Amino acid sequence: MARGAVAAVLCVSLAGCSLLGGGSERERSTIYAPDPRVGIDPSAPAASWQLSLSPPSGARSIDSFRIAVRPTPGELQVYRGASWAKTPTDMLQDALLRALEDSGKLPSVARQGAGIAADYKLVVDLRRFEADYAGNAVPAATIEFNAKLIHAIDQGIVDSRTFHAAQPAAGTDIGLVVDAFSRSLEDVTGELAHWILATGDAHEREAHPQARR
Repeated sequence: MARGAVAAVLCVSLAGCSLLGGGSERERSTIYAPDPRVGIDPSAPAASWQLSLSPPSGARSIDSFRIAVRPTPGELQVYRGASWAKTPTDMLQDALLRALEDSGKLPSVARQGAGIAADYKLVVDLRRFEADYAGNAVPAATIEFNAKLIHAIDQGIVDSRTFHAAQPAAGTDIGLVVDAFSRSLEDVTGELAHWILATGDAHEREAHPQARR
């Protein structure tokens, strides 16, 4: 496609949104900071091991301060005049760290480089963090990532799982979309935390059967 045609496509706009790269840098922007409070299922096992959280990774188009919206399957835009206070990977890791710390299920959990002697480490690859219309009248706050729990001693992958959450917004207003992101983040973080505890516990039982009841 010729460069002029590409530019024409990139100038198409959706009500309430602007395309990636659109809008003035000097445009006043509202900064949104979702603050999900994640409760871990009480049935999750209590661990005797320590966990390190590696910095999550994600493509630049995904892990951005701009709030992404997908009006059609092949088109990615951002909301004009709105941005995140933290990048999506930071939001995900912060929510998980606080959930695990507050649960009391682990003797120690910290970000990589904090100096703990971790028995396991978590590696996350963020794939989606966007408001997806998917043919509907209102978008769903969609979060998708792959997580790997790695045994720190031998660097073997204990288990790998892809997580997905999509909470429909109550409307098309950006504030309602952000509320939906907070719910999606809460759902997927709680699911991830429970999986980490259950997966690590199962591995410990298999590796040290004599030490477990």
